[in-house]
Amino acid sequence: MKKQTLLSGCIFIGFGIYFLLQHYHVMFLSELYTWPSLLLIVGIGFLLQAYVGKDYDAILPGVVITGIGVHFHLIHHLDIWPDHTGIFLLVLALGLLLSYVKTGKGLIQGGLFLIAAVFILFFDSLTNWAAERGHNLSFITSIWPYLFIVIGAYFIFFHRKR
Repeated sequence: MKKQTLLSGCIFIGFGIYFLLQHYHVMFLSELYTWPSLLLIVGIGFLLQAYVGKDYDAILPGVVITGIGVHFHLIHHLDIWPDHTGIFLLVLALGLLLSYVKTGKGLIQGGLFLIAAVFILFFDSLTNWAAERGHNLSFITSIWPYLFIVIGAYFIFFHRKR
């Protein structure tokens, strides 16, 4: 019960500060009055629940929600930040790997998501590099969705029976 009050308390305090700053028109923070900031508040609440409240199951949602909030802030402020779907898999991989550090579960899934994220993020560069050397990797574009489905089905139907 104490763990739930920590999460709720952090979120209420965060939202209160957010609305207070917005109400008083604090100008130097005006770029933070957006919905990604609300995601950051909720995500940080989960991370505090995970690390301060020692409820390590909250690491994954905390990292994912915080990561998505950070992503949507950075795509508007940093030109070098990729606006790419691979970022979401990268955030999920980070969440699973950080969760593994505390719980000992999720290493394989985190590693697979990390590999998938890197593959997706750098796929265009990889195909351009291969095309410059006379190789055609376009068949991979039609195969990798099926590969994701097969890996997902394996985890759902076969891996949990172990």
